[in-house]
Amino acid sequence: MEDFFRQHEDRPKLQSVVVKGVELKKGSRVLLWPHPGGDIMDLALRGKAAFIEGIEQDYEDRIYIAVTLEDDPGRDLGEDRILGHRFFFSSEEVEPLDLEFPPDFPPEFPHE
Repeated sequence: MEDFFRQHEDRPKLQSVVVKGVELKKGSRVLLWPHPGGDIMDLALRGKAAFIEGIEQDYEDRIYIAVTLEDDPGRDLGEDRILGHRFFFSSEEVEPLDLEFPPDFPPEFPHE
C-alpha cells in the first residue's frame, strides 16, 4: 500500500480544468449548481457565486474544484483551508461566470 502513495505523490497538480469550453483556474469565478439529492449544504450553496481556490484530483482521477463563496465575509479563512469556508464540487456542478474574450472583441461595426 505504501508503494501506491509513493507512486502518486510526485503527480503534477492540476492548474486548470475546462468547463463548458472555458478554462477555469485559481481565481476564476463560478456559479454553484450542486447535483439534486445532496445534503443541506448543497441546498444552501445552490446558485451562489464563488471563487476557485484550487483544483484537486484524487487517486481515482476524479477532479474536484475547491471554492470559497464570493459573499463569505470569512473567505480568507477558506484560502487558509479552514473548515466551513472551503467547499468542493465536481466540474459538472459549476458554471463559469467571467468569460474571457479575445482582445479584438467585440468586432467594430461600421457606423451608419
